[in-house]
Amino acid sequence: MMRWSGLILLTALASVGLELLSVPSAALFAGLVIAAALALAGLAPRSRGDEPPMPRPFGLAAQGVLGVYIGTMVSPDVLTGLGSAWIPVVVVAVGTLALSVGGGALLGLHRKVDPLTGSLALVAGGASGLVALTRELGGDERMVAVIQYVRVGLVTVTMPIVATVVFGAHTGSGSGSGGGISASVLGTDGLRPQLWGLLLTAVCMAVGITLGRLVRLPAAGLLGPLVLTVIAELTGIAGSAAVPLVLVTLGYAIIGWQAGLGFTMDSLRAIGRVLPYAVGLIVAIGIGSAGLGVLLSLWTGESMFDSYLATTPGGIYAVLAAAAAAGSNITFVVAAQIVRVLLMLFIAPAAARLYQRFRNRNVVDEPEMADSTT
Repeated sequence: MMRWSGLILLTALASVGLELLSVPSAALFAGLVIAAALALAGLAPRSRGDEPPMPRPFGLAAQGVLGVYIGTMVSPDVLTGLGSAWIPVVVVAVGTLALSVGGGALLGLHRKVDPLTGSLALVAGGASGLVALTRELGGDERMVAVIQYVRVGLVTVTMPIVATVVFGAHTGSGSGSGGGISASVLGTDGLRPQLWGLLLTAVCMAVGITLGRLVRLPAAGLLGPLVLTVIAELTGIAGSAAVPLVLVTLGYAIIGWQAGLGFTMDSLRAIGRVLPYAVGLIVAIGIGSAGLGVLLSLWTGESMFDSYLATTPGGIYAVLAAAAAAGSNITFVVAAQIVRVLLMLFIAPAAARLYQRFRNRNVVDEPEMADSTT
């Protein structure tokens, strides 16, 4: 009990510090780092028998909360904000997905990384969601968590510089509209009734996880509640409901603990060997995404600045802050970013699984072919 108390207290303190530094998903990152540090020092909560230190029901509940939270970002205003540009936005989002999966496939060639983990580690969008569902898909959540947060950190730090230096000051087509959307996404709308949000969370988690398992939805703990919440938002059932901030923070922390408690010195060394390759691929994906932003601008007539923000592969909160400060077309930027995140969360895991099966089949076939020639 003392070990759990220490983990909770240190995570809370680290979360506050990271929030002050505007670190995305601060509680998740804090939980990951603190749990990993305690695990490496031999001070982390211990597992019971074959059970992992973090009980699986807690991890499943955290996924459900996160699924509902992401789902509440999708509203009719977001979709109508795309107007006639929804086809270019979807095409560019698919292009970003292709870049991510391709980069992940290259990372998966490293002897310390399996194809599924490599693909999920470099998916450009929904970092917290991808970390949450990695264990369910059979990947290495420690590797995915570290690389995803390196990606988010790099994008967040470089995005303002690239946006200003490369794409210039915003002179674009937007008028800064969509403030209501940005407030909703950033969780700053204090008018949303928390009790209704709590009820929505409970119902979408219970029904979404159950139905997701019945239809064999990959990572049903996350995607089942997410689907139901999106339906509730688009049909107006959700109204002004918002997931209580304390639940979101706790969910983030649990997902971070789940990954961090599995760290060992061997796993840390393995990640250290992989990280230079991952950083190189992250930079390449970022450059490719910027190119897709140029294509989106030429296709839709939006400014280069807005289109770059719309296609930035991660750091959605930093993107929205930059868009608001520059007087950009926030509606367009928010809509494009959310389409990207949803596409990544739903399609990337399936694409990663297919690639892993293809890779494993080739590995099995090669010895058979060798045997037939002897």
